[in-house]
Amino acid sequence: MSGKAENDNKVRVAVVQASPVVMNCEATADKCVSIVGDLGRQGVQIALFPEVFIPCYPRGLSFGTFIGSRSPEGREEFLRYYKNSVEVPGPVTERLGRAAASAGLYLSIGVTERDNGSLYCTLLHFGPDGALLGKHRKLKPTAAERIVWGEGDGSTLPVVGTPWGNMAGLICWENYMPLARSALYGKNVTLYLTPTADSRESWQATVRHIAMEGRCYVLNCNQFVTKEMYPADVGCRDGFGLLPDVMCPGGSAIVDPLGEYAAGPVFGREEILIAELDMDRVWASRFDFHVTGHYSRPDVLRLLVDETPRGNVRYEIEKNTGKNTD
Repeated sequence: MSGKAENDNKVRVAVVQASPVVMNCEATADKCVSIVGDLGRQGVQIALFPEVFIPCYPRGLSFGTFIGSRSPEGREEFLRYYKNSVEVPGPVTERLGRAAASAGLYLSIGVTERDNGSLYCTLLHFGPDGALLGKHRKLKPTAAERIVWGEGDGSTLPVVGTPWGNMAGLICWENYMPLARSALYGKNVTLYLTPTADSRESWQATVRHIAMEGRCYVLNCNQFVTKEMYPADVGCRDGFGLLPDVMCPGGSAIVDPLGEYAAGPVFGREEILIAELDMDRVWASRFDFHVTGHYSRPDVLRLLVDETPRGNVRYEIEKNTGKNTD
């Protein structure tokens, strides 16, 4: 198991800007396992993969929908996406766990999660012993993402304790939700993950702001994807005509607690960013600002976070008291 020596508060991290094998769960998992093995040999201790790396972010696909209508072709395309999604736990998570254990690192990766007929945009966390340490479901899919993904609830806001501090993440535009960010800051997150599908320059301002606001390291990870990566038989490409040939150029980066780049950003290609982070910089940065500590005003502003699971079906069995009610 990965650990740290006494008085060693530095950690080697990797942000993997890679391309999925679009709409192919097994092949993308194979690619992930191979990359994780290489990272382990390079001494990486924490690795982050992009939002829904497995099986892909379905950019440009309409799934045959517009308001008031769904097409038979769109249902078949959704079925394909559904069948290539990941059960948690399941065979794919077992493979990912074994890869993390073999490499001796913490692995966080975005997947489309399949659960009893619904799909979720999910971030999975594995430990260096291979255990699935937690999952986070995206609280609010953005715009047309709601066609394919359901919403998470407060029960999937895990924080992973590592030898270098607490680690957690929000997915893409969840990070525009200030209360969601505050929910993580309140758990003293020092390694903040932002797997994303947003490659715009304005997104860089967001991740740099989070680093400064949370006084934490931010690991930002995106995919590199082109139109030619899509299999020829993928249908419902209604949005393709609006997008450039390089559909997602990336923008992955690692940002320090004062908002400066420790690595990246990188655009226009697959690349793995590796950096050694000095976690003592977190505590030094909080000298003049700590958003949920000495710079907070709980007498004026407070946040309530409900972490109760919110299933819509609940079964209750009345206890038998043994009394005769006739």
